[in-house]
Amino acid sequence: MSRITGDNPPVPSRPARAAEHRWFGDKRSQVVHDLDHTVDACAIDDLLQAETFLVFAPDTLVEARNRCYHACRHCATDGEGDAA
Repeated sequence: MSRITGDNPPVPSRPARAAEHRWFGDKRSQVVHDLDHTVDACAIDDLLQAETFLVFAPDTLVEARNRCYHACRHCATDGEGDAA
């Protein structure tokens, strides 16, 4: 059971297959999602079901962009809190 105490924001749950990764790419659309900030519009469950995803090493937005992935307009930030 998890508890939220003080001013700590709730920690979003990550898919088990990407538990150690933040940046999650959709091979079909070449869009990368930030698993720390996903919303329903990101459809991560659909992506997992289709098994058309990948993770990046190093686990950064810069690496995803190096592989020609575009930041999701709903969830992806540059890692510093700024819009991508």
